[in-house]
Amino acid sequence: MKIYPINTGNFKLDGGAMHGVVPKSIWSRNNVPDDNNMCNWSMRCMLIEDEDRLILIDTGIGDKQSEKFFSYYYLFGEDTLQKSIEALGFGMDQITDVILTHLHFDHCGGAIGMNSKTERYEPRFPNATFWSNEKHWKWATEPNPREKASFLKENIMPIQESGQLKFIDRVGDFTTNVFPNIDMFFMDGHTESQMLPVISHKEKKIVFMADLLPSVGHIPLPYVMGYDTRPLITMTEKEKFLKEAAEKEFVLFLEHDFVNECCTVKQTDRGVRLDESFRFNELFG
Repeated sequence: MKIYPINTGNFKLDGGAMHGVVPKSIWSRNNVPDDNNMCNWSMRCMLIEDEDRLILIDTGIGDKQSEKFFSYYYLFGEDTLQKSIEALGFGMDQITDVILTHLHFDHCGGAIGMNSKTERYEPRFPNATFWSNEKHWKWATEPNPREKASFLKENIMPIQESGQLKFIDRVGDFTTNVFPNIDMFFMDGHTESQMLPVISHKEKKIVFMADLLPSVGHIPLPYVMGYDTRPLITMTEKEKFLKEAAEKEFVLFLEHDFVNECCTVKQTDRGVRLDESFRFNELFG
């Protein structure tokens, strides 16, 4: 097995929204905002090469939305999903599976593009199976008013219409053997049935953190995003997960941390805190 970080670009989000009830005077020590209170965030995905499978986890924001839409998020950087995949020597048509942790636009937008010949939205991975789960799919396709702006039909419905969609069975909050060497946590605080893949690699457990833990600055329990639909559930899920992550020495792969690709955590007298942060290839290169 080989694992590659995939950089799809960066964007900016309001620092207050990203840190919830924590005062700016505190969170800004670790994540310095600009004059508009916006902070830098990555959209880092993961590519797993395992025998005859090439598995992509999340796809970033994509490039098909309007200029007005993108103006809200201040996209920056030279990386794109396709450039990063091709830089590793792979083609988009070689991806066999795409795991979508959830269907918010910054996690699944890159899965769908506009076909210039047909002027229709189509999957950018023509030979891939797209993996979600029934609870989250229903949640996203029948959205509540609060999340409706994050679930864009043009990101979601073409996956189903293509016939390439399959669902991962949710068995409790943890499902084993989703793929060889990949298990799955399910979390409900940020959005219904968000999936966190757990990859067994070189005697380590690597957890793709999606939006349970956007950055190392979100490790303390009160640091819960304002975007979470059920913040008290997020706190309960995060507390349980981080305790296990510290005990079992999980490697946490961070999708949105602009600076840190990965980290580990440890138990302290103040609760679970950051142990080390590092680039993925420093540990697995």
